[in-house]
Amino acid sequence: MSELLFEIGTEEIPAGYIQPALETLAEGAAKKLSALELDFDQIRTYGTPRRLTLAIGGLQARQADRRQEHIGPSTSAGFDAAGKFTNAAMGFARSRGMQPEQLQVVATAKGEYLMSIEDVKGQETAVLLPSLLEALIRELVFPKSMRWADYSMVFARPIQWLLALFDNAVIPLHIEGADCGKTTRGHRFMAPAAFEVTGIDSYLNGLAERFVLADATQRRLRVIEEVKRAVREATGDVGAQPVLHEGLIDTVTNLVEYPYGICGRFDPKFLQLPKETLVTSMREHQKYFPVAGPDGKLLPLFVAVNNTKVNDQALAASGHERVLRARLEDGLFFFNEDLKNPLAARCDNLHGIVFHHKLGTMQAKSERITALASLLAARIAPALKDDVARAASLAKADLLTAMVGEFPSLQGIMGRVYALHDGEKPAVAEAIEAHYLPLRAGGELPQSLLGALVGIADRMDTLVGCFAIGEKPTGNKDSFGLRRQAIGLLNIIRGQNISLSLSEAAAAALKGYAGVIDQKPEIIEEVLAFIRLRFENEQIASGLSQELVEAATTVGFDNPADCLARIDALDRIRGQESFRVLAGSFKRIRNIIKDNKETEVNPDLLTEPAEQLLFSALAGVREKALPLIWDREYQAALLEMLEMKGPVDRFFDEVMVMADDEAIRQNRLNLLTALGELVLHVGDISKMHAEKE
Repeated sequence: MSELLFEIGTEEIPAGYIQPALETLAEGAAKKLSALELDFDQIRTYGTPRRLTLAIGGLQARQADRRQEHIGPSTSAGFDAAGKFTNAAMGFARSRGMQPEQLQVVATAKGEYLMSIEDVKGQETAVLLPSLLEALIRELVFPKSMRWADYSMVFARPIQWLLALFDNAVIPLHIEGADCGKTTRGHRFMAPAAFEVTGIDSYLNGLAERFVLADATQRRLRVIEEVKRAVREATGDVGAQPVLHEGLIDTVTNLVEYPYGICGRFDPKFLQLPKETLVTSMREHQKYFPVAGPDGKLLPLFVAVNNTKVNDQALAASGHERVLRARLEDGLFFFNEDLKNPLAARCDNLHGIVFHHKLGTMQAKSERITALASLLAARIAPALKDDVARAASLAKADLLTAMVGEFPSLQGIMGRVYALHDGEKPAVAEAIEAHYLPLRAGGELPQSLLGALVGIADRMDTLVGCFAIGEKPTGNKDSFGLRRQAIGLLNIIRGQNISLSLSEAAAAALKGYAGVIDQKPEIIEEVLAFIRLRFENEQIASGLSQELVEAATTVGFDNPADCLARIDALDRIRGQESFRVLAGSFKRIRNIIKDNKETEVNPDLLTEPAEQLLFSALAGVREKALPLIWDREYQAALLEMLEMKGPVDRFFDEVMVMADDEAIRQNRLNLLTALGELVLHVGDISKMHAEKE
């Protein structure tokens, strides 16, 4: 088995492009090698700002010889009445490079067919690699690409060199002015000269000796070590610690080849800025790490990660300090300017921000959110109605602040800060920030019902409005992040265990658009179906079986919290043998009653002891189970329903449902329908019945 080393050397690639490109390289290589029937042991990738590298170990040196079989026309189409080859047979043979006489007759499940058998000699892997590697390069897609010189190829940045070795032999490949060789380059400033490599180990070791850590995992650890070292050496205080944001660590890791931390200082006057503002100023624009004391409060320190080791650390730090000071001066100016106008005074100016050209301004959206959130509060928590209305009316006001204009990621956060400064209730201020939560999958959820209700209203307004104007997600297109909005809405409901009718909320949201969009009832149905699909996918992804989830959602999804409770009850009881038997019987009942909706049973027509017993058992179980169902004690209700297992089994053993007498037949169907109706309060358990093999 052999090894392949392939490096694309470039000008500095943006940090966010590197990891997706490496994943694409690995996936593309695996698919192409599999298509060529070439085995391999392991695919690894390495990447820095100046290189994207693919390393494949245990690669098969040549394809195995193989026999290919191709099915042609049937014998009835391949031979005429005289037994001679037809044009169809001769055309098939010609397409395979054979004489008709070389074709064979084979028996298949569909009858006899002509078949060509071709012995294919495997090719050397070295012969196949040039076209494979070129395809990998040309198929890489970046958020933004560029052309250079007079070449037609597009790439993230101009390609400077190519390294391609297969068992230490150079792969002949020429792409847009770059020839493959067996040399790579070290650090741009500390070891820029090219040097030869002989394989993967030689490549990694040679780069490490020349100040390039090609392995992103190792480089990431080094970034963390350097940041901590810089703080430790600058302060000598073991209590001072850098604020290590995972996203920033990932970004910095792909900004450098040789990380070196520099700790700088800034004027303590900037600490009067909100913590989030300081952190965002450092993190987003400068890629600096803040530093906090033992109490968690920020210190007037930061850490920059350079791509080179510097001898004069004070000089390097001063350069970073000058840049950051300008940013912080801007931030302090914006902050003080924002404080001159109360948050509430900005609401009337939201008409200057367009939410969507078909759905109106942000002011109109703010008014709709306020009305919908107030309606939800009136039904769910009447005592919170006034505070919910206040929080909703202020929720979007900070979009007009200078600070959010400079740092969009601070929306909601600055709303909270300014609301507290204006003397708003702390709960209202917290809700302004919380209504944006969760920001991402698995993110923090609103901790208060107040923030949750405003967040639900905001998301429902967006979903209904976008669906009404045809802005529905299709494939990879989801311009308004509606999938994320729906998942966020569901997570908020689950986090606060809110009992909420989605159809009523959607209908109220649609009514808020009166005069703007058509009030079509099908919009509500489409939105609920969309949310339900997200709900089912999330539950299945969490480890629940599809049949369990569908058993609950198919009988009712309008209230997600209620649906979750029913799923939990079904999951807890499904392992009991009596439940599996009842589920099988219920599946049989569903098949028998089909479209029958009548549930009125005439006791005088119950002539068989088994049906009388079932009727009596159903009445007793209903009396016990229904109160439990109304209280959402679904597991207890299901346990009561299991008492019907014996009577149901006996009924099917002794009673002919489809009796000749129409009245008796209908009465028995009604009895089974009534039983099914009771079970369907929890779920369609017939979907959870698996036939035994």
